[in-house]
Amino acid sequence: MVFDAGLAVLVLGVAAWTIVARDTFAAVVGFIAYGLLLALVWVRLAAPDVALTEAAIGSGLTGGLLLGASTRVRRTKNPAAGERQAAALRLAAIGLCILVSAGLAALVVLLPEPAPTLAAPVAANLAATGLGNPVTAVLMAYRAIDTLLEVVVLLLALLGVWSLAPDRLWGGVPGLHYRADPDGILTFDAQLLVPIGILVGIHIFWVGSVAPGGEFQGATILAAMWILTTLSGLVDTPSVSRRWLRLLLIAGPAVFVAIGLAGFAMAGAFLAYPIEHAKLLILIIEVPVTLSIAAMLALLVAGPPERSLHR
Repeated sequence: MVFDAGLAVLVLGVAAWTIVARDTFAAVVGFIAYGLLLALVWVRLAAPDVALTEAAIGSGLTGGLLLGASTRVRRTKNPAAGERQAAALRLAAIGLCILVSAGLAALVVLLPEPAPTLAAPVAANLAATGLGNPVTAVLMAYRAIDTLLEVVVLLLALLGVWSLAPDRLWGGVPGLHYRADPDGILTFDAQLLVPIGILVGIHIFWVGSVAPGGEFQGATILAAMWILTTLSGLVDTPSVSRRWLRLLLIAGPAVFVAIGLAGFAMAGAFLAYPIEHAKLLILIIEVPVTLSIAAMLALLVAGPPERSLHR
């Protein structure tokens, strides 16, 4: 009880510090710390799947994107204009946070007793999916369209980032080129951690059918390993015009849609699975989706093309 109370106070304190921080980089660091604390809160609430997602995507990936954005903003920021707008933006952010918090609190307080839930029907029909993890069953069976749209949104976001590149660099290489230092600590860390991280990512993906984990969490870990190898200079980011890269990006959504359309013939509805082949079809979807998500996340962090193919 004391630990939970201390954790709640710490979360609120970090959230407030993130809002009032004057330096962009400090605010981003606060946001990352806030996400990691929220992951711990979800663990305490016995929601390990949500905790993994928050740590991997809410704090890890989003934090990386914000760090990249903060460096770009710092290069183009007008200090005088920034000072004039800072107070109004902070007040707006504080007001919006208060409204959202009040709305969420009201929803929780006004819930009927007992609260409505679909947990019982999901548990009763869990065996039909062939999956042991109810979270994965909901995401890949009962709410499969939502999961498909999440993957499509990621792809559209990546295309939006690529569109920021100037015309002369379209089809070029995203991000900066880092040179490997054979004696550097980053190169050593990449050589040591990447093989382990790939195995962990595959494991997190594979156990998602029976335990906390899944394609989004596993893909985020794989993307982090890709990013680590590029930052260390062991490999370079591929150009966005590479055919294999584009095929990798669309493979997941394409397979997802194809099996969804096949559901009309197999089970009479879009993304419906025949009971005897449900787990196999879900696995066929998840493998390419995991690889596509990993590539999308890594390329989102890399940013728009900044180098031509000839450099």
